[in-house]
Amino acid sequence: MQNNKRQFRELAPETKQKISQAMRGRPKSFFHKQHISQGMKDYWKTVPSRNNHDNERGDGHAEEN
Repeated sequence: MQNNKRQFRELAPETKQKISQAMRGRPKSFFHKQHISQGMKDYWKTVPSRNNHDNERGDGHAEEN
């Protein structure tokens, strides 16, 4: 009897590639897209900008020195 249970958290690169290929082209529901969008918005709120001056200017672009 073969044990198909995952034994480790990490997957082999070949396995990741097979999963990626199998999932290509599958449509996502409207609610799934909304959840992805909200998750990304929440994530980017936690990532700090390079400096606070970017936020004060209001255009979102950092000046390079």
